Amino acid sequence: MGKIGIASDSTCDLSKELTDRYDISILPLHVILDDKEYLDGVDILPKDIYEWSDRTKKTPKTAAMSPAEAEEFLKKQMTKYDELIFFDISDTMSSSRSVMQVAVNTLGLEDKVYVIDSMNLSTGIGLLVVEAAILAKEAKSAKEVVDEILALRPRVRASFVVDTLTYLYRGGRCSGTAALLGSAIKLHPSILVTNGSMQVGKKYRGTMDRVVKSYVEDQIGLMMGAVKDRVFITHSGSDPKIVEAVKTRLLELGYFKEVIETRAGGVVSSHCGPGTLGVLFIGGNS
Repeated sequence: MGKIGIASDSTCDLSKELTDRYDISILPLHVILDDKEYLDGVDILPKDIYEWSDRTKKTPKTAAMSPAEAEEFLKKQMTKYDELIFFDISDTMSSSRSVMQVAVNTLGLEDKVYVIDSMNLSTGIGLLVVEAAILAKEAKSAKEVVDEILALRPRVRASFVVDTLTYLYRGGRCSGTAALLGSAIKLHPSILVTNGSMQVGKKYRGTMDRVVKSYVEDQIGLMMGAVKDRVFITHSGSDPKIVEAVKTRLLELGYFKEVIETRAGGVVSSHCGPGTLGVLFIGGNS
């Protein structure tokens, strides 16, 4: 049985420690600030994006990889692997998947490369990528890995709470944010990924530490029956005390084998803004 490679675009928000541990390859997407274009996680970091946005009062733009970048990436991957499974951010949020699929077709790799629409973002993708990497080491065929991942995909529970609605509203990728902007009382809504799209969920009020605490308790109520292997705390530069409190609470449950903190990359941070935090996991069968 041939060697299977696992790869993703950079929106999976997996740390280098995790990509090294599971032998996962990353293809960076693009962050655009005025007329300058950067590679996500390569030559720009979220703090640079926030500084630019604060200074210019603008919201960054993002873009998929170019066809040439996709083709070059595939050529390199196929020198190392017999088959490749590539994950993309939700098709409703980016053209990443379609660009990669065109590259696959152009190079005649349809029988060797599987392009997966994660129908998610951030470590909602990362959860599937890590599972695929583990399965790929279990002497399964690429087709078997893909089938198992597609069965898991609807069970990914991805949500987060935001400190500011400005980035989501300007980016136009989350319906319902415009109506909340005019609220006299500052709201911190939860954002849910449902069927590949972002939707406004429960609306929290108060300071961000109180909001996150309430949000996490709500997530704990949904965790029973979840896959126990791992849960992600992914944030875009939240107060370290808030992040530590979330980690402590999840560890107290004694439910998950691993509680993993990751930082959102440039593309995801461009759309959610600073202070965003999410708890992401794979739910049960029900």
